[in-house]
Amino acid sequence: MKVLDRYIIKEILKGTFITLIILYTLFNLFTLKDELKFRGVGDYDLPHILMYIGLLLPHYLYELMPSAALLGSLFVLGNMANHRELVAMRVSGVSILRIIRSVMLAGMILVCFSFVMGEFIAPDAEKKAKILRNVAKTHRDIVRMEGEIWLREGNQFINIQRVYTAGDVANIFLYELDEQQHLKQIVFAGRGRFLDSGLWQLQNVVVTDISKQGVSTKSLPESTWKSVIDQDVVDVVVLDPENLSLYELAKYIRFLQENKQDADKYALAFWARLINPFITLVMLLVATPFVVGVGRGVALGPRMVAGVLIGMGFNIVDNTVGQMGVVYGLNPLFVAVLPSSLVLMGALYAISRLR
Repeated sequence: MKVLDRYIIKEILKGTFITLIILYTLFNLFTLKDELKFRGVGDYDLPHILMYIGLLLPHYLYELMPSAALLGSLFVLGNMANHRELVAMRVSGVSILRIIRSVMLAGMILVCFSFVMGEFIAPDAEKKAKILRNVAKTHRDIVRMEGEIWLREGNQFINIQRVYTAGDVANIFLYELDEQQHLKQIVFAGRGRFLDSGLWQLQNVVVTDISKQGVSTKSLPESTWKSVIDQDVVDVVVLDPENLSLYELAKYIRFLQENKQDADKYALAFWARLINPFITLVMLLVATPFVVGVGRGVALGPRMVAGVLIGMGFNIVDNTVGQMGVVYGLNPLFVAVLPSSLVLMGALYAISRLR
């Protein structure tokens, strides 16, 4: 039986990675088309575009893994069914559950690959891609040009208007309130750089003190600012939550909760990132009844179409439920688990009918 397990695992892995390459190529064609519109802006040329796309490889591998697992397993198991390999396995005494177990073993390998890719490689590569793209287009070391960052720490409200690389920020406003929630002090810094252990070095500082006696202003060439806000917190704000590691999300969620701010958006991203690798297993379970329960003569095309529809439908439902959860303040864990749980129950029901 170990030979059979190795055979099924090898075929599932091979089919999944071939499908993953095909999907990645298709996504890259659309990305390349979009990026070519900005060719010639600043120093952003074809080599920069290709480097940008290459740095996004881990992100796409992580995001496309569940869909690739579904389509790849449908292709592999469908071929086995059409070549009567599954029939030979069943006749020799191999149960459906045994076949599913072999498929799930392949799935565990894919889950481990997806987790390592999404947690340790994709976030850093995504940051480097954004930095590369923006530096080439603007001639400046800027991560994000548009919009502003607002953060809160106790009685301080922090407004950062420019975010640079390596913990470097510009145009910083610190608004401090007293115990009666009256404006007590305004600090403006033209430039700030993160040093270590929550310590920032501010340059071109203007401090405005507000009291009942009046308003006083003083200028300083540089000053230090002690804060729990560090480079990781700023990175979380300027990047999409979906592209962050579990550690970065957990750290920022804790920061928001300590400052009594709404963390539901980031909590949902945290649980979705934790659950996403295991969706691969659910997709593999979904593929099994489509193959084992369908006759041998069914063409490969309808199976693949069914897989595409299931994958697209799952993504639409998952995104819709996630947005509704944020809008209506539902429990982030419940929202993240609900779509995959419904699909899992449907797959288990279909498998039980096969038995």
